[in-house]
Amino acid sequence: MARVGFIGLGNMGGGMAANLAKHGHDVRAFDLSAEALDRARAAGCVPVASAAEACDRADAVVTMLPAGRHVESVYADSVFGAAPVAALLIDCSTIDVATAKRVAESAAAKGFAMVDAPVSGGIAAANAGTLTFMVGGTDDAFARAKVYLAQMGKAVIHAGASGAGQSAKICNNMVLGAEMIATCEAFLLADKLGLDPQKFFEIASVSSGQSWSLTSYAPWPGVGPETPADRDYQGGFATALMLKDLKLAMEAAASVGADTPMGARAADLYQRFADAGNGALDFSAIVRLLDGKGTVKV
Repeated sequence: MARVGFIGLGNMGGGMAANLAKHGHDVRAFDLSAEALDRARAAGCVPVASAAEACDRADAVVTMLPAGRHVESVYADSVFGAAPVAALLIDCSTIDVATAKRVAESAAAKGFAMVDAPVSGGIAAANAGTLTFMVGGTDDAFARAKVYLAQMGKAVIHAGASGAGQSAKICNNMVLGAEMIATCEAFLLADKLGLDPQKFFEIASVSSGQSWSLTSYAPWPGVGPETPADRDYQGGFATALMLKDLKLAMEAAASVGADTPMGARAADLYQRFADAGNGALDFSAIVRLLDGKGTVKV
């Protein structure tokens, strides 16, 4: 098995690092949070004192960081100077396309192979090892990265050259954000029209209104499979993270002159919801904003 440096052990990274350890890798884990390091130790990882130490003698380095500025800083200040040139670099953060390409170019100039590999699936999938990875990089780098990514996910797809993984991620989540809002609107309308939410779910889930947001992640409590809606919208994919991805999508759209009115409206609504103090709630809780009453009747 390989020695893997893992930097960033938050809600997503912690589960991902644990799965690599379960597959027998020597995972040297670093995070600024002492609690995150304790969880990593309990999951079979070896906590270390710095990002640079995590990279020491690593066969691969995986990063899962909050934003582009963190990625650029960690790679420039720690990874490039501490990791062996033969190490494969895998950034699983969701960041802007321009930064992803810039860091990959810096890596290539120093002799490293690198991929951007953002994820889809949320906390539960990170813990269960059932994430989807969309990967940008060369064919050779993708082939090397797939070995590790397949141990953390159920699907690993090569999207194209460096930056393509980030492009795929923000486009996918723009669909998800707008789709969830439409799903919430439909449940609210059905309820106001006197239609039982369970009956609406049963009909729409096998009709043309079917979508992942409805069938697998229903925003209405008590219908379909268990979702954060059944836990008062706790856990899952935080509103603040959805807003982050929508903002990245809007920035990307502006950079290439793409017209995205539905994405823009979704971003506006999630901004309002987050500004009202709901950033930590699951993104499906946007139904509360649309409801206008702060609660959803069951």
